[in-house]
Amino acid sequence: MHGIHTIDCNYLGRPEFAAAYLLVDGDEAAFIDNNTAHAVPRLLDALAAAGREREQVRYLIVTHVHLDHAGGTSALAAACPDATILAHPRAVRHIVDPSKLVASATAVYGEAQFSELYGVIEAIPADRVRELGDEENLSLGQRSLTFLHTRGHANHHFCIADDKSNTVFTGDAFGLHYPYLQAEGTFAFPSTSPTDFDAELARQAIRRLVALSPDVMYPTHFGAVTDIAASAAQLIRHLDFAERLFEDAFASDLPDEALKDYIKPRLEDYFTGFFDRSDAPARTAEAWQLVGMDIELNAQGIAFAVNKRRRKARES
Repeated sequence: MHGIHTIDCNYLGRPEFAAAYLLVDGDEAAFIDNNTAHAVPRLLDALAAAGREREQVRYLIVTHVHLDHAGGTSALAAACPDATILAHPRAVRHIVDPSKLVASATAVYGEAQFSELYGVIEAIPADRVRELGDEENLSLGQRSLTFLHTRGHANHHFCIADDKSNTVFTGDAFGLHYPYLQAEGTFAFPSTSPTDFDAELARQAIRRLVALSPDVMYPTHFGAVTDIAASAAQLIRHLDFAERLFEDAFASDLPDEALKDYIKPRLEDYFTGFFDRSDAPARTAEAWQLVGMDIELNAQGIAFAVNKRRRKARES
C-alpha cells in the first residue's frame, strides 16, 4: 500500500511476530524499526525487491531502543552508508553508545544467548544520528512524516504519521496484534514491559493516535491494523486492568521480590478470559506460546513500576 512494505523479521524464529517497515517514495527509501542484526539481510532483500539501492536509503527510523526494534541499527547503518538514523531525543544517546543496553541485556541472557538473539550491536557516530522533537516533520520523497512522542510503553518512544498513506507506524504504542490471534476477531493487548510502564500515559498515547483518524495503524508486532476502534477499546480496557493490578500490588504487603509472582497469574487469568470469548481465537498451545513471553514481560514491567513507586515513597 502506497509504497509501504511489511518485512517479516522472523524474530526468535517465529513468523509474523516482529516486523520492520520499508517506505519507498520516488528515489528515496526509509526503514522503520530494524529488529536485530540477524534480520538485516531480510531488510536489504526487501529493499532490492523494491528496486532501490542501499545508497537511496535516506532514513533509518527507530521508534524506541528496545532491542527487538533497534538491535539491528548499527548493522543496517553500515549497509546503508548515506542513511541518517532518526530517534527520540531520549533514545539518541543509546544509539550513539549502546554499551549500557548491551551490558544490561548480556547480564540477563549471558553472552552466548545475547549473541544468538541480537548479534553484534556497535556504536554509531553521533553525526549520523538526529533527534526528532514532538510533532516535528520531515520529508521522504513526496511524503510528509510527522513524529509524535508517545510515552506509556517507553519514555523514549515516538510514532510516525505518514500523510501520503494516512497511516501511523506505532512501534509498541498501539499494542501487540499477532496475526494468528486475529483469525476470529480483533485481539489486541498492550506491552507493559520494563522499565517505563505508565498506564495513564499509555492511554493518552492510544487516544492521540486514534484522534488522527488514520486508515491503518502499523505496529511492529505485527502488520497492518484496520479495525482501529475495536483495537483501541481492547487496549484501553487491558490498561485499565493493568493499572488496577498495579494499585493492588502497590497496596499489598508483599515484599518487592514477590510482586511478579503475584501479578503474573492474574495476567494469565485475564488472558484466559479473552481466549474464552466466543469471538476470540481458540485457546491452543500455539496461542498461549505466542502470548506467554509477553505475559512474563508484562508482569515484570508492572512489578518494576510498583517497585519504583515504592522506592520513591520510601525516599519521601
